[in-house]
Amino acid sequence: MTNADHESAAETNTADLMAGKHITLDELATELSAIELRLRQLARAAEVPATPVELADIIDSLRSTAVTVREKGQHMGQLARIVDGEVPLATTFPTGDPWGVAARTSDRQDFGGPAIVPTIWQLLKLATDAKRPGAGETTTYPEAMDGLGIGWESKAASARRRRERNAAVAAEVLTLTCEKCGATDGEQCKTAKGWPADQAHVGRQRQAEANVDERLGYLGDNPVAVPGAR
Repeated sequence: MTNADHESAAETNTADLMAGKHITLDELATELSAIELRLRQLARAAEVPATPVELADIIDSLRSTAVTVREKGQHMGQLARIVDGEVPLATTFPTGDPWGVAARTSDRQDFGGPAIVPTIWQLLKLATDAKRPGAGETTTYPEAMDGLGIGWESKAASARRRRERNAAVAAEVLTLTCEKCGATDGEQCKTAKGWPADQAHVGRQRQAEANVDERLGYLGDNPVAVPGAR
């Protein structure tokens, strides 16, 4: 189990981080800047604690973390300018492969498929390449991504939703009666010899998945939202 498997209510309450429905890159940059400052303030305050304890290692760690957070904030600030269209970008990667809308019809099997939605590091590289002498034609993020973004979800969000679905399915399984072994509410499925098993029988598992997907509005374990689902 990782920390990501145990999200607290406070962690999921992100409303105060953004003005709209979704956080902007500019808001991310500002919030990271505030966190960096707070870490440096904590490091300074820890130099003279109320109780005489040497906190040098903690202070160094706080300041080191602050440097990392500052770098992330600077990257978010650069990215905000890029997505707003202020920064010219190369139209292709150094390999000659396109990105954005232009990548929809490309064949990049050696690279895991078209880079339709580029990563932050790819965008920063595209911005750097656009400044090189003889860079040639350039584009902007809004131009290159025009028509994309509908229904897109980050890998992190998709992974989190998959974990949530799996946890819901595991709980749902125990509410169903298994037609194969007769396990009832709260009981695990059993082998032919009566041994309890962590893995539910296929029919019970499949019904639990169907119930959860209908309830959450998912289509399979991707999970993809189903329009109009309750």
